Amino acid sequence: MDRIQAMQVFATVVDAGGFTKAAQQMQLPRATVSSAVQQLEAQLGVRLLHRTTRRVQLTLDGSGFYERCQQLLADFEEIEALFSQQGANPRGKLRIDVPGPIGRQVLAPALPEFFRQYPDIQLELGVTDRPVDLIQEGVDCVIRVGQLGESRLVARRVGMLAQGNYASPAYLASFGEPRSPDDLARHQAVNYASPSSGKVFAWEWQRDGERQERALSAKISVNQVETYLACALAGLGLIQLPRYDAAPHVAAGRLVEVLADWPPPAMPVSVLYPHRRHLSRRVQVFVEWASALLRERLGLAD
Repeated sequence: MDRIQAMQVFATVVDAGGFTKAAQQMQLPRATVSSAVQQLEAQLGVRLLHRTTRRVQLTLDGSGFYERCQQLLADFEEIEALFSQQGANPRGKLRIDVPGPIGRQVLAPALPEFFRQYPDIQLELGVTDRPVDLIQEGVDCVIRVGQLGESRLVARRVGMLAQGNYASPAYLASFGEPRSPDDLARHQAVNYASPSSGKVFAWEWQRDGERQERALSAKISVNQVETYLACALAGLGLIQLPRYDAAPHVAAGRLVEVLADWPPPAMPVSVLYPHRRHLSRRVQVFVEWASALLRERLGLAD
């Protein structure tokens, strides 16, 4: 049995929860299934499974190997399909990670159309504001908003996301409305801190192409976008928010735009993926689909 077949057997044992069920699913003798896993462990020099009389359980090494096996087997199936008559349809598992508001408001509602176009792709959708290590966590691609740091990843900029300054009516009733950046010294902000570094972002504004910033007084700092918005709605301070995120709250009267002549700079929206997977057909079709969707739904500028 070759290495790919042994990996297929191992993954089936894990998915089935035992050797007997895996053997039945693969229509192989139980002894053959057991031997394949033992040979794989011997070749790798690690124990992959804890074996009991009733079921098997992954070891720590086995858990990491299983995640990589899933991706490698999906890639192998895709390569086979690429050169078969069914090669036009990308298939396999795709793991992505997106910020909360984009996942909830933009991506999830549009996924039925994605699956109509690509019925053989299975999607694992992670939603988080924190930086994700794509290689370590086995993620195929991520959507990120904001400036990107140094990275070995392929970064495709989708467009620029316009922002505005906002406050709740309750906050404005208590503190008044700022008329220029000079008034900010008398106001409170809800501070946003980087989920990875904890660094608090300064209040930024731009006018006539000139970018400026200052630190504002704040009683609360948060590191998650939806909580940041919730604090503003509760009247805890001024915030800077993408216009698409603020729009429904402005329309409902829950937020009011302030300092409209001094908006924060637009933020880049990017899709990132590892170099080693940049030719994956399923990653390609998702990136193209998601890029078009984001440009349309978020009103991104070039």
